[in-house]
Amino acid sequence: MGWKTLLLAFGMLFLVAACSGSSGRGETAASTEDSPEPTASSSVPAAGDTTGSGALREGGRFVRLYVDPPTLDPHLTTDATSAQVIVEVFGGLVTIDKNLDVVPDLAESWDISADGRVYTFRIRPDAVFHDGKPVTAEDVRWSLERVTDPLTEAPNVDQYLGDIVGVDAKLAGDVLEISGVRVINERTIEITIDAPKSFFLAKMTYPTAFVLDRENIEANPKNWFRKPNGTGPFNITEYKVGETLILSRHDAYHLGPAKVAEVEMILSGGTSMLMYENDEIDISGVGLADLDRLLEPSNSLNAELTRAAPSFSVQYIGLNVNEPPLDDVKVRQALNLAIDKREIATIVLGDQVVPAKGILPPGFPGFSELVSGYEFDPIKAKQLLLESKYGNDLDNLPPITITTPGSFGANVSLDMEVVLAMWEKNLGITTEFQQTEFATFLKDLNKRRFQMFDIGWIADYPDPENFLDILFYSDSSNNHTNYNNPEVDALLEKARVETDETLRFSIYNEVEQTILDDAPWIPLWYSGERYLLVKPNVHDYLLTPLIIPKLRHVYLTDK
Repeated sequence: MGWKTLLLAFGMLFLVAACSGSSGRGETAASTEDSPEPTASSSVPAAGDTTGSGALREGGRFVRLYVDPPTLDPHLTTDATSAQVIVEVFGGLVTIDKNLDVVPDLAESWDISADGRVYTFRIRPDAVFHDGKPVTAEDVRWSLERVTDPLTEAPNVDQYLGDIVGVDAKLAGDVLEISGVRVINERTIEITIDAPKSFFLAKMTYPTAFVLDRENIEANPKNWFRKPNGTGPFNITEYKVGETLILSRHDAYHLGPAKVAEVEMILSGGTSMLMYENDEIDISGVGLADLDRLLEPSNSLNAELTRAAPSFSVQYIGLNVNEPPLDDVKVRQALNLAIDKREIATIVLGDQVVPAKGILPPGFPGFSELVSGYEFDPIKAKQLLLESKYGNDLDNLPPITITTPGSFGANVSLDMEVVLAMWEKNLGITTEFQQTEFATFLKDLNKRRFQMFDIGWIADYPDPENFLDILFYSDSSNNHTNYNNPEVDALLEKARVETDETLRFSIYNEVEQTILDDAPWIPLWYSGERYLLVKPNVHDYLLTPLIIPKLRHVYLTDK
């Protein structure tokens, strides 16, 4: 899910997840230990390596610093902060494993018809809710009906389930049931999509497709998610807003019970590094201020430093193309050209991030070095601004306001402060800055209320459709910039049904270049390598480039 959120150690940068990103696991504030961290050559172990030794401890509690999730309802989530909790408590027919493959979850198997449109899923006989009640095909059907009910107001259901026949009509209020969903028997459900699409199964891993308990919701419609009856490896046994959230192991979990008994998420705030050094938490992100000393082999914490590969994410500034002066492509291009991203990445952010040249992150399926955005060129930027329809009267240029998520009264993040200064120096444009609380920010973002906004996107699943189609197709609910290019729409529609992967990816490359030329975005940063501290008795805390269920793999030893 394009989860919207990412929390970097040098400041708060939020990624909208596709969690995906409001999309994918994408728009949310991620916890500090998953923060992208500096790129450096060192001898620290890669993620997945274990440190220390000792006897396996049965159960135990894994403790981390976290923040309150904007929502715990899978059907409403669009952000990474919420998603990282939700994927541990709930599940769907399929999931993504640690190798980033789509694998069975509640479904033990499925068949796909010869024409690629009909999926027949068989529910595991041992799949149960946390209260022990078996999961049935009717539970799957009801959940899909609930998320597509217009009254539910699921913000991105059209993007993740819109391929199912009848969903569009249901969302429009024209029908009461999805025609493309049919219960065959207690353990078998059939789902028909509008055309063969290679990414459909991957989309079903997003929380919009998660299975919920109807009785649980109808018994307490407003607050059911405080004590949800999920199907995931953990259940929520305590949640005090702003204080703590406790996840407890679901012993009957169909994919095997978690190794730790509990996960404690501290929500009351604190300094991650200090809390780690005081043994209050088991894991901590590493900020720029601490990295150099921790990389020193003589430092007592060096052995606990772990390195992870970059996440599949991109930080960007979105430009609402309907809002003057951003309605002129030359103004948007000028804003791109006037930023020296390499200087900011190195001098301001200590090379913790990689300057983004495009939309798809390096290493992601469909990424191409041939696709490129804007290099720093202040002379050309000024020229384009003068050539715009506002160039004859720049003194009266319509005002520009950039909105970012964050607490009221908080300071502008250092990188964004430099970006605004570069616009003023190189273009003579003064930009106003405003911050709104993250949950409010997400609501306003989905309603396209911003003229300009700073956010990020982390992929929900490894397919370029999760970035390019979900964020830029003109009718997409996640098209927060109001971007509209009929040529791009036609190419995206063609890519959806193209079965040759090489040809399909080449179409996406053309789409990405066209979008960059039209400049509805200012791509800022890709994730760099990430560093974190992990206690020696904590093992198998997986650091993956996507948000996936992973806490059940964690285990503790006695030292």
